[in-house]
Amino acid sequence: MAANRIVAIVDDDEAVRQATASLVRSLGHEVRGFASAEDFLRPGGDEGVDCLVTDVHMPGIDGTDLQRRLIERGRTYPIVFVSGFLDDAVRESVMAAGAFCYLGKPFQGDTLVTCLERALSRS
Repeated sequence: MAANRIVAIVDDDEAVRQATASLVRSLGHEVRGFASAEDFLRPGGDEGVDCLVTDVHMPGIDGTDLQRRLIERGRTYPIVFVSGFLDDAVRESVMAAGAFCYLGKPFQGDTLVTCLERALSRS
């Protein structure tokens, strides 16, 4: 996996966001953390991003709506979804729209690493 890539993490749970950021940094990548989709969607929030890791269920704009808005903006970087509430219909929807992975929380670090490797090799 190429090092020095930018991975954005959008998750309203600070502990999950920080733990995920720590794992991604250990792989040699730059991390940008956001507590909400609204923060990420602000001008410049996704500039230079190579991959997005986002929670599905968040207050305000949720992960599925974030994906839709990014597609509308022509943003095509890979998205890895994580969720504490696995839902087959949501999984099918985000995967059909181009997501790379849909993981349940808590997820194993190795599983996220594998998803990121796949996603970053295609971005």
